[in-house]
Amino acid sequence: MALGKRRKSEQEGLWIERTLLARPASHPFYERLNQILEENRFDEFSEQQCSKYYAEGKGRPGLAPGTYFRLLLIGYFEGIDSERGIAWRVSDSLSLRSFLAIELDEASPDHSTISRTRRLIDIDTHQSIFNWVLEIVAQRGLLKGNVTGVDATTLEANAALRSIVHRKTGESYEEFLRKLAQASGIETPTKEQLARFDRKRKKKGTNQDWMHPFDPDARITKMKAGGTHLAHKAEHAVDLETGAIIAVTMQQADVGDTTTMVETLAKAGETLAEVASKVNNEQAGELVNPIGPQAVIADKGYHSNDALIRLKQVNVRAYIAEPDRGRRRWAGKQEAQKAVYANRRRITGSHGKSLLRRRGEFVERSFAHVYETGGMRRTHLRGSENILKRVLLHVGAFNLGLVLRKLTGKGTPRGLQGSKQALLAAFSALRFWWIDFVLIVTASFGDNWCETE
Repeated sequence: MALGKRRKSEQEGLWIERTLLARPASHPFYERLNQILEENRFDEFSEQQCSKYYAEGKGRPGLAPGTYFRLLLIGYFEGIDSERGIAWRVSDSLSLRSFLAIELDEASPDHSTISRTRRLIDIDTHQSIFNWVLEIVAQRGLLKGNVTGVDATTLEANAALRSIVHRKTGESYEEFLRKLAQASGIETPTKEQLARFDRKRKKKGTNQDWMHPFDPDARITKMKAGGTHLAHKAEHAVDLETGAIIAVTMQQADVGDTTTMVETLAKAGETLAEVASKVNNEQAGELVNPIGPQAVIADKGYHSNDALIRLKQVNVRAYIAEPDRGRRRWAGKQEAQKAVYANRRRITGSHGKSLLRRRGEFVERSFAHVYETGGMRRTHLRGSENILKRVLLHVGAFNLGLVLRKLTGKGTPRGLQGSKQALLAAFSALRFWWIDFVLIVTASFGDNWCETE
């Protein structure tokens, strides 16, 4: 093998011709994604929605709306949690530069530019981009809106528990604890004594008394892994016929699911009505149910008398798993009794059981894709509105992945890469199988087994 080109030690030239620059290699996944966006005039739509945030000839040039929203889409497809990480990834990748239409002699956007653009563009504009993606999903037959699954998950906040302060006095937790220890007779308590004293206290970390000074929306919450952190709650409404996410809301993590479900379902109904007005017509027919969800499926955390009564009042069938509360007393609660018994009858039937299984399949899958492999389990932003802006585009990318999965069989660039590796592994296994077969036949019949007389 000949020796390849060595690394030059001398200083290279200061200038290079543009025609001699390496041409970016377009990734087939992002090339197909860009084709979908361009066919539906994504850049024109995004510029129209963001026109009020830009002024001709004033200030330094900003980040184009189409480029900004594509950068947030990259966060999901590449599994990057922070805007700084997105900026680093784009600066190093030729295929992502091609996706963003950034030339090799141009500087890629830095994280401060992405962050400033996000702060300037309001939440309604991000929601309009999310709805635009849903229109593309609906045109491909991947949105129905008849049966909706609802569930929530916690996202770890970008805030530390040791930094919380008292809501009334503004003092830190250690200062507050030191005063309590001194009042109990310990004049100069050490950290070990404070820790021992704190362990004996009950209800010591309540959200009514404590907050983080830089992220007041974060709440002290026990996570599913068992630890206690400051967190936010993201709630999804998912189409159980297709798996598309219809709506996502950010809630305070200490508010019960039965309370937050109302807002999420209302948002889902509003979004479905808007999307249906755009895609339903005489030629295409009724692609999306314009009325809103006709049935709601949820887990035990959403079961309550008030929640079932509200769903019954708006003519929405409830399939909510019922926790074991023992024998119940219904004196003076006839309306609640009817709603609970009707829900119990539905979930014990074969249709109800199949819907609850689909909830576990589609709703839980959306959390795994968006927050686990999508990289948003821990937030790097503060404030519910800032986080929701990022999550809306993150979930929009998940919905675009459904379209790409229908067209190409893979919904992420990593999935496409994995399919290539699986194909190579299959060919390699076939090759070794053939070698073993030849060796076995040769050993059985001798070296001249293939010769004819």
